[in-house]
Amino acid sequence: MTSPSVVTLGETMALVRTTEIGSLRHTNSLALGIGGAESNVAIGLARLGVSTSWLGRVGADSLGERVAREIRGDGVDVRAIIDPDAATGLMVKERPSAASTAVHYYRAGSAGSRLHPDDLPDGWVEGAALLHITGITPLLSDAARAALHAAIDRARAGGAIVSFDINYRSALASPAVAGPVLRELAERSDIVFGGEEEFAILYPGSSAADAAAALRDANCATTVLKLGPDGASVFTADAEVAGSGFTIIPVDTVGAGDAFVAGYLSGLLDGLDLDAILRRANACGAMACLVPGDWEAAPTLRDLERFLDGDSDPVRR
Repeated sequence: MTSPSVVTLGETMALVRTTEIGSLRHTNSLALGIGGAESNVAIGLARLGVSTSWLGRVGADSLGERVAREIRGDGVDVRAIIDPDAATGLMVKERPSAASTAVHYYRAGSAGSRLHPDDLPDGWVEGAALLHITGITPLLSDAARAALHAAIDRARAGGAIVSFDINYRSALASPAVAGPVLRELAERSDIVFGGEEEFAILYPGSSAADAAAALRDANCATTVLKLGPDGASVFTADAEVAGSGFTIIPVDTVGAGDAFVAGYLSGLLDGLDLDAILRRANACGAMACLVPGDWEAAPTLRDLERFLDGDSDPVRR
């Protein structure tokens, strides 16, 4: 079997979301799906033509089966480890108002939180061109954190690029607790993604530019500042490159950062220059906001081309 270009690991949960605007106190209908930062990126990459593999633990339950099936259905190589002693995690998403989204997590002791270094298959990371991880996984458990460090060790041994999205979740740890954990992973990575507040968690009191300089001192070559609708900026040793965002009417912004990362990494692997990489990444992030769900609107290359060409005709003939 040919090794995937990108490997990623982390927890994917079952996702229940309201189908109408309003609090869970009153909503009458729910939709069931899945969501997880790492699998969102894996699906986004697969749709953009990048060979990708995702690894994670799921429970021996119907929701775990759904997680594996949904990710596999988008062409991702799935390494789902069935944990007979823990359930698949659950997140619940509601839209209290048209302008807000709230996400609630039920993941304590979940199968995904029990990820372990021994779960990494021999040669899986070493054979890839790029390893992508996030700051969610190391805050789930000590074993999950150790699994990420083991994956980085193997990536280094195999010559793979290490990509790290800070993706801070306040529900998992306070900034004071999370900061040192996330900083250690960032300083072991080649590319680090984050928002202004997330970089300040790594280096309290620092701007994103200051954090980029500190990361360069730790041999991290590229820092990517995600600015949402305002686009993004990339800091390297040679330059700072800015890319503008796209004007849209957002429906659901959850998962937009993961789509951005998928667009960025696919552009990098396709050999695009930084301006073109940022244009693709910002377009992917914008498109992810146009449909409810965490990953459902992640574009294919054809979708992306149509969006970037400014195809505004709402009827496709």
